[in-house]
Amino acid sequence: MEVTAGRKAVIDMSVEELVAKAIVPVKKEFLCPAPTRLNTPPTTTTTSAPPVSKEKKSKRQIKRERNQEKQSTRNLCPMVAKTGRVDSCSYKDKCRLSHDIQAFKAQKPADLEGKCPFDSPCPYGLACRFLGTHTTDTDTAATATSNEHNNSEVNALKKDVQKLLWKNKMEFPKADAILKPLGLMGPAKSKKTLEADNKEEGHTVSNQNDCCSEVYEKVEDDPRPLKRGKSNDETSDLITETNGEGHIESDKSLKVHPRERKLIDFRDKLYLAPLTTVGNLPFRRVCKGLGADITCGEMAMCTNLIQGQAAEWALLRRHASEDLFGVQICGAYPDTVARAAELIERECRVDFIDINMGCPIDLVVNKGAGSALLSKPMRMKNLIHAVSSTVDIPITIKARTSYYEGRSRIDSVIADVWEWGASAVTIHGRSRQQRYTKQPDWEYVYECTRKAPDTLQVIGNGDIFSLSDWKKHKSNCPQLSSCMIARGALVKPWIFTEIKEQRDWDISSGERLNILKDYVRFGLHHWGSDTKGVETTRHFLLEWLSYTYRYVPVGLLEVVPQRLNSRPPAYFGRDDLETLMASESAADWIKISEMLLGKVPDGFTFSPKHKSNAFDKAENG
Repeated sequence: MEVTAGRKAVIDMSVEELVAKAIVPVKKEFLCPAPTRLNTPPTTTTTSAPPVSKEKKSKRQIKRERNQEKQSTRNLCPMVAKTGRVDSCSYKDKCRLSHDIQAFKAQKPADLEGKCPFDSPCPYGLACRFLGTHTTDTDTAATATSNEHNNSEVNALKKDVQKLLWKNKMEFPKADAILKPLGLMGPAKSKKTLEADNKEEGHTVSNQNDCCSEVYEKVEDDPRPLKRGKSNDETSDLITETNGEGHIESDKSLKVHPRERKLIDFRDKLYLAPLTTVGNLPFRRVCKGLGADITCGEMAMCTNLIQGQAAEWALLRRHASEDLFGVQICGAYPDTVARAAELIERECRVDFIDINMGCPIDLVVNKGAGSALLSKPMRMKNLIHAVSSTVDIPITIKARTSYYEGRSRIDSVIADVWEWGASAVTIHGRSRQQRYTKQPDWEYVYECTRKAPDTLQVIGNGDIFSLSDWKKHKSNCPQLSSCMIARGALVKPWIFTEIKEQRDWDISSGERLNILKDYVRFGLHHWGSDTKGVETTRHFLLEWLSYTYRYVPVGLLEVVPQRLNSRPPAYFGRDDLETLMASESAADWIKISEMLLGKVPDGFTFSPKHKSNAFDKAENG
């Protein structure tokens, strides 16, 4: 067995050398060598069995297997589970789920320790993993409707709305009235709506289609302003109302001008960034309890929202504790984003809508959305103007410094963003090309802030991980409205408490475990207390733990505070739990989840969605 030489070198380094090499300077007495590993002997055999290729299944076979899985005893009908009676299901023998209560009980995993997260009656009945703590019988539970247990959450997708979206029959009168004069209707305009418009204008459907597509291509490829569209000032005065006969009326005297609409004061408020995967509703509830003032939902794709995808609409859910809440949407074209914004304003309760113009992910950028918009200022202008003219709630944007380093920089349009209709802009101090490498360019963020008009609120973003980071940026640029906290909140969500209480909190392992317990309780309430809900909560807890292990307690540091991009060395904590929480092994994260949610199912494996965060090196090189 051997110990890696790299870890030996860390022990011998001075504090200055550790800081220079972006290694967290942990006190010498807490450092430990890397885990010892057996040297893998060379393979002696020259032949090996060919890899087993999985049989490719047809869609029909996959659907058949899925239906068979539903009918297995592991999936008890929710109505039967809630009432405890087989005859309570309205589908009777046609129900696709199992009605065998005894077989379900025989294979159901043991109850978890703790109390049911729902007030009596529990909506999951017999399927609840805390069944032993229920105080009412299942007959009483039958009087409660299954959709009332989450009455503290809003913005759920209504079934009738979803059906209209599925059938492409949803009307967007406000958005279409704004988009049409600008020639930005796009190919997504339905044939039914085109026929109605053409009947009024005396054109044929084919001519209108050709005209619309021609203008739309000009918007995509030609950076020059459209010749046939109305000016921004004319279009911003439009208002659309539907009268009893279904006709669209316009009255510019009633439309709220972007400068007159309700604004959100972001100044000096602690803003939790929209975070993919981990920034779910339970995590936001944890951060609210620890001092966050403003929360924002995970990035939702506009196309998926308009198509009525339930998984995308789930990203818009809001808890009652989120008193200042916004949603972030992402799209490539003005028509798609404007219609999604109108739909959100109509169906959801949100305080602002944030448009993503900074996402660096290839899947998003290749579609022309996210940070790709920074390289197309005309489309960026049309998109912001169309959305802000469609809805009355405040519109904000989140962008990076540029797409490529030194080109199409955000400072070239920062003075115009307010005129286009945005109330605030968040600037992440890195380009799309940088992703998350190198240090964020806060000097450039300050420069943009000073160029922005006084009416536009500018929020800085990039590697804020401590009270000193917050105070530094606020003092260096007093014009900065606030700072958005992103990855820093993933590693230590109590950063909001530190800023509000003006201290570096040397939090104990027990206090950190209590925060995880709160997250689990919120997760079970959000995703459910049955087996599926428990495992969903476990999955997102593990995703979060793939970040929290990076935190090094203040009491173990040679230099305070810890830097976000500094890598922690292997160290011993002040107790066994603190040592366990510092492990970068996914196996240890699973142990922590078992402390809170019981044993994992047989054959359980976990791999973080964000592989760059590192996990069990022995398994993954």
